[in-house]
Amino acid sequence: METQTIKLQATDSQATERITGKEAIIRCLLAEGVDTLYGYPGGAIMPVYDELYKYQDQINHILTRHEQGATHAAQGYARVSGRVGVAIATSGPGATNLITGIADAQIDSTPMVCITGQVASNLLGSDAFQETDIIGISTPVTKWNCQVTKASEIPEVMAKAFYIARSGRPGPVLIDITKDAQFEEFDFKYKKCTAIRSYKPVPKLIPDDVAAAAKIINAAKKPLIVWGQGVILGKAEEEFKAVVEKSGIPAAWTILGVSAIPTDHPLNVGMVGMHGNYAPNMLTNECDVLIAIGMRFDDRVTGDLKTYAKQAKVIHFEIDPAEVNKNVTADVAVLGNSKESLAALLPLLEEKSHTEWHQQFKDMYKTEYDKIINDDIHPTKEGLTMGEVLEGINTVTKGDAVIVSDVGQHQMIACRYAKFNKSKSNITSGGLGTMGFALPAAIGAKMGAPDRPVVAIIGDGGYQMTIQELGTIFQTKVPVKIVVLNNDFLGMVRQWQQLFFDRRYASTEMVNPDFVAIAKGYFIDAQKVTKREDLAGAIETMLASDGPYFLEVKVEKEDNVFPMIPSGASVSDIRLE
Repeated sequence: METQTIKLQATDSQATERITGKEAIIRCLLAEGVDTLYGYPGGAIMPVYDELYKYQDQINHILTRHEQGATHAAQGYARVSGRVGVAIATSGPGATNLITGIADAQIDSTPMVCITGQVASNLLGSDAFQETDIIGISTPVTKWNCQVTKASEIPEVMAKAFYIARSGRPGPVLIDITKDAQFEEFDFKYKKCTAIRSYKPVPKLIPDDVAAAAKIINAAKKPLIVWGQGVILGKAEEEFKAVVEKSGIPAAWTILGVSAIPTDHPLNVGMVGMHGNYAPNMLTNECDVLIAIGMRFDDRVTGDLKTYAKQAKVIHFEIDPAEVNKNVTADVAVLGNSKESLAALLPLLEEKSHTEWHQQFKDMYKTEYDKIINDDIHPTKEGLTMGEVLEGINTVTKGDAVIVSDVGQHQMIACRYAKFNKSKSNITSGGLGTMGFALPAAIGAKMGAPDRPVVAIIGDGGYQMTIQELGTIFQTKVPVKIVVLNNDFLGMVRQWQQLFFDRRYASTEMVNPDFVAIAKGYFIDAQKVTKREDLAGAIETMLASDGPYFLEVKVEKEDNVFPMIPSGASVSDIRLE
């Protein structure tokens, strides 16, 4: 990406003042509206922390217990608030510990700015203490990155970083700043970046493409909408709902798209993908028009591309040209922000109901409910199920909570059964599938939405990957609710081993500690449920508590998540058992 011809907009006075690079960093953050950042201090970033000490009344720094936790917390904050999340770390291992969260943010289109300290510029390339080439390491997983070696570069680079992170298809940006640049003095003046030559974050909407899409949609007999996070990132929820309701088209979601419209909306027909709902997966291969909105045809959604929706005309509404025709060829591609594109589409659509087509989804849902869902959420067997825990949470929160899930069986159960009334309510690691995501992400989510209940749903495996962030919760008193669904297994891997590896449970059985004792060691209220008759009361107690709360629920060891599309199979090969 070229850096020349950066247009800048003044935010404060045009007057300059002589300050250090470290103060300039803080002043830039304030100019961009940052009031919360997550990080961990160390030698190469210590000057910035020294300056943060002076600005404690304006910026709330959250000391996480690991740099990866800082990135996930920044992600949770960004995803629920719609603002740019910020993480900060020192050089060397501090910087490399950010990489998993950066990669997660890149594939899930999360706006984030990461700031790392670096050894002094005269030591670059000398293998100095805690020197790593974080620019080289992070290049494949950032939207943009830059190393700063002079204090005078800081304002322009910071302005550009925030603009790139939040504009178009959002993503993570990393700025690496040498220690001497943090100490150096210069004449400071900050202007926001509003445009960069050669960087076009939002393609220009072409009316003829919108008209072509509308013509195909209006002629369709069995149309299906599949929407993704692009609807939420584009702030297009109202336009999307209007399109769905006017067209009468059944609409299914990817795991990052859920909550753009309420889960109980009559035209919301459920989740697509490997553990998605029976009807939208099966009927993908029966629809005559597939309208994809803000989704990228991930392999977990499409299954075998050779058989995916081959009978259908495909219309793809997408902001990122690189995603069009990457996996699935579109008959019509409408490039642009989803809010603008759907607003342009709406007046061209004919009002329809597609009653008979919609009835097929209802009939297939009944089949799935009778075979799977009822037993998941209203079990009669002795052991507790993950589904009934989510149903218990729904009963108390009434669909108003933010649900932050980790990765594994519990993630699929949470995405399938959590009820949502509001947008930006499902926070999970989608494309990268990062175990350990949920606990720190829930911290950030609660800080980004302090007036909403935030419930983290985590498995016993992923929980222990970032369990140290209980220390962050203890120190900040952030009132997140933590639910660990404990089956003493790496459940999703075990399910695959059962189904495809003749029950050879190689390195998937967990010998777990006393989770309640650990939570109480961090002075967090906690309890454990092993019996069905205790579950509802425990959930009510947890959600009624004013502070953070930990709830462990012992669930069946060998429960599986169905439906399931085997890896690489057609979406029509979905298994109900």
